[in-house]
Amino acid sequence: MPFVSVRITRDGVSKEQKAQVISEITDTLVRVLNKDPHLTHITIEEVDTDNWGYAGMTTTEYRSKQQE
Repeated sequence: MPFVSVRITRDGVSKEQKAQVISEITDTLVRVLNKDPHLTHITIEEVDTDNWGYAGMTTTEYRSKQQE
């Protein structure tokens, strides 16, 4: 039973986009590993950008500096 956990920042990802990610990951596991899609579990965890660090700062701060 495959279990895949995906973590992304919470910033503008639509319900349709998440559904597509789940579908395509499932399809890849079926195609490449011959896994049963009915036994495949995908979770998407959305993390606030204040709780995700990159380059020694929060993602919120990093992105703010990139726009300057």
